[in-house]
Amino acid sequence: MWQYKHFQELSAHDFHQIIKERTKTFVVEQGCAYQEVDDIDLKALHLIKTQKNTIKAYARIYKDNYKVKVGRVFVPKEHRNQGHGQELIKTALDYVACHYPNSEVTVQSEALLKGFYEKFGFKVSSELYYDYNLGHYDMKLVKKVPA
Repeated sequence: MWQYKHFQELSAHDFHQIIKERTKTFVVEQGCAYQEVDDIDLKALHLIKTQKNTIKAYARIYKDNYKVKVGRVFVPKEHRNQGHGQELIKTALDYVACHYPNSEVTVQSEALLKGFYEKFGFKVSSELYYDYNLGHYDMKLVKKVPA
């Protein structure tokens, strides 16, 4: 089941589950020691797919100046390769199209996921750079122009 929740709508249990899984993915699995909880959580929409009280996929969506950013995108290791990631990005982009139809949409992609985001219409908008020893690209959604 997909849930769209602003920070104030998250229960303490919801937020605990999100932070636990984000930390497991981004800090432990990827070996990146950084401030995982930040003030963006307070203004973001948290998009969560749960099944039987387990997070299957997650992203946060937020407006930053004139851009909409989709970030902290993850599928827990034990639920990968089951289509949750594709469903997550499609659901996030549907939300953005409905609520922010004229905004530029961006993601910060790990280099190894560049092809994944390209399938949804994202194009690389930066040189390869390293953030916590992981290669990344900034990517921008290129909207199709009707013929």
